[in-house]
Amino acid sequence: MPFYWTASIGFFLGFAFGVGCALAVMYSIYMGGYRAAIRDSQLPTPPDRYRKALEKNSSHTPEQ
Repeated sequence: MPFYWTASIGFFLGFAFGVGCALAVMYSIYMGGYRAAIRDSQLPTPPDRYRKALEKNSSHTPEQ
């Protein structure tokens, strides 16, 4: 097999699958955090971490 075939196979396996798998992992982490935030926001008494995040976010609102 010539060099360019092996190099192109290595490029495809290394970057296409590598980047694809990394994006899949980041997406699953993002969706897990998003679902947890939605679940926490619907609780009758929100957790301390959620209330602190709301306070921090409301204190950084831009002034108009």
